[in-house]
Amino acid sequence: MQMWNIAWRNVWRRRRRTLITGFSIGFGVLLAAIFTGMAIYMYGNMINASAATGFGHVTFEPIGYSKAPALDKRLSRVDTLREQIVHENGVDAAMERIMGQAMFATASKTVGGMFLAINPQHESAEYNLLIRSLVEGKVFSDKNAGGVVIGKRLAEKLNLRIGKKLVYTTTDVNGEIVSEIARVSGLFVTGVDEIDGGMALFPLRQIQHVLGYHADEATLIAVMLRQQRHAESSRDVFRQKYHDPSIEILSWQQTQPDLAGMITIDAASNYVMQFLIALLIAAGILNTMLMSVLERTREFGVMLAIGLSPKRLFWLVMAESYWMALIGLVIGIVITSPFYWYFDVYGLDFSSLLGDESYTVSNVLIDPVIRMKLHVIHVIAILSAVFGLALLSGIYPAWRAGRVPPVESLRTI
Repeated sequence: MQMWNIAWRNVWRRRRRTLITGFSIGFGVLLAAIFTGMAIYMYGNMINASAATGFGHVTFEPIGYSKAPALDKRLSRVDTLREQIVHENGVDAAMERIMGQAMFATASKTVGGMFLAINPQHESAEYNLLIRSLVEGKVFSDKNAGGVVIGKRLAEKLNLRIGKKLVYTTTDVNGEIVSEIARVSGLFVTGVDEIDGGMALFPLRQIQHVLGYHADEATLIAVMLRQQRHAESSRDVFRQKYHDPSIEILSWQQTQPDLAGMITIDAASNYVMQFLIALLIAAGILNTMLMSVLERTREFGVMLAIGLSPKRLFWLVMAESYWMALIGLVIGIVITSPFYWYFDVYGLDFSSLLGDESYTVSNVLIDPVIRMKLHVIHVIAILSAVFGLALLSGIYPAWRAGRVPPVESLRTI
């Protein structure tokens, strides 16, 4: 205990140097929190937006559907399965959906695209990007109702407006080409050209009838989790509980490989940047501690001469590093907290710079308002990493302090 008290007094012998070093460590905490928090928020938004376009965070689908999507591949007893899934831990919602390719046409033009058939009783704007992006008209309120909701750019291509008829053509379960007419009931604008210019939303029952599906059949069940970061662990739990040779259960990383790859690459570059910043901060801490040791060479010589062992001197300097790191963490928490609060509540809005344009990655719209989001595990990781880095930076100065012979130390003026 006496050694810790001595180390604490030694740290404050040069207050200015201690505060400068402490703010260096605190600045490292701030940078790590900003880089990590912004990345987590951006990735989370992208994953949730991608999940809301159709597949969810976890997807129940027929075997082989992800490799070769086709409308003749379908799940049975989806109503019963959905009811079971929605009551699982960590699950916020589960929706039966039919996804497929189709040709959309009017008397003047034909456009290829995708369709999504939903049961509106189980859907919500929170978990369906197309419903959330509705700008004109309305979404059908019942799965048996007629109508279609299309992207505004698709409506412009086909010269359609609310109330006009749209002809859509696809293939049924037998591979036969089928066509049907639907009346436009709403328009959506997501900001993603590929979606706005080539996607349509239909009532589930209408598409089941056109494709020749039974009333309890669909191509997939999209599962939305409370925490998307638990997608892979939830997938593994579902695989054990719902073991069925006809069903394949995939996480968003598997259904959206382009997005998963982009996030992996971006996260790696983020880690490299943080590592370089950490090296700069470590160099600053090392320089401060080493200067402190070199200035006290005579003092250390006296301590060694009166019987203090080099080992004890090493741990004394390490105790000083410990206090320095602790001071730095406290300063880091103090200066980071207001930044985090501001970014969490208000964020930085870059929408004025983008104007009417939207920024997308892997066909996923990026939120122009930059915010921060940190979970407890990330806070612990950041503080532990910075604290460990500060301690590691003190090892060489501490080793150096105990290596100088006492006689030579006493000659130092």
